[in-house]
Amino acid sequence: MESEALPLVGLQTLRVGDCAVVRRVNSPNSNLRRRLLEMGLVTGSKISLVRFAPLGDPLEISLRGYRLSLRKEEASRVLVERIVE
Repeated sequence: MESEALPLVGLQTLRVGDCAVVRRVNSPNSNLRRRLLEMGLVTGSKISLVRFAPLGDPLEISLRGYRLSLRKEEASRVLVERIVE
């Protein structure tokens, strides 16, 4: 049975506990794109959503052995593929 590729979604759409793989950083702002890449959000990185702040923004993710907080606007620029376990 062939597995179908799941659609790419913005990182901000994940739920707490969801795991995903970064597939693309899509930002018209080259400085933001570079900053996200420097923080480890590169293609193929596995991430998990740890929590949202009390008012929903920012969100905290875990990747490569550390935790990172991002604003929802920044997270929306990171396209991920959910990992279904």
